Amino acid sequence: MTRLETLKNHLQTQFAQNCSLKEALNELTLDVPAGQWVDVCTALRDTPALSFELCIDLCGVDYATYGEPAAQVAPPKFPQRYAVVIHLLSVAHNWRLRVRTWVQNDEFPVIDTLFNVWPSVNWFEREAFDLYGIVFEGHPDLRRILTDYGFIGHPFRKDFPLSGNVEMRYDTEQKRVIYQPVSIEPREITPRIVREEGYGVER
Repeated sequence: MTRLETLKNHLQTQFAQNCSLKEALNELTLDVPAGQWVDVCTALRDTPALSFELCIDLCGVDYATYGEPAAQVAPPKFPQRYAVVIHLLSVAHNWRLRVRTWVQNDEFPVIDTLFNVWPSVNWFEREAFDLYGIVFEGHPDLRRILTDYGFIGHPFRKDFPLSGNVEMRYDTEQKRVIYQPVSIEPREITPRIVREEGYGVER
């Protein structure tokens, strides 16, 4: 039995009733209900057969337009717009796992923090909050980490304008930095690729 099969069996035994497990490209993804997010992650860390001691990454995902427009068919339907994804590492067993939960309420996404499970998620959760607007309830210091203090909006949301909502400049009369509405008109930037005739054809 391979290491991946062993991990898959352990996960199915532990979480078969309340989570779903997917395998693709020799990787496992465990989908966890939002209400059991902290409990399942704690079990992933503390169960000796799993022993995921390290959370090496956490990020937000916006599925608003996922699957468009590459395919002519309708994009896949997801239970919520936003998800939180973590990547775990077990040093003891030398295996990895991706864990995902769907964040409830698309208008004001809130999920419990994993800070008390893996303190290493501190800055990762701040980044997801800053860029996606996902609120991690119980986080000890949830504030922006990449954008400016007066920044309005969340840059990685797919409905966020490319030029932003406000711009910053130094006002010589007031002798200070001020914020004002963006002075350029919003526009779509579509990259244009022109290739010579016969490009990629073996000769």
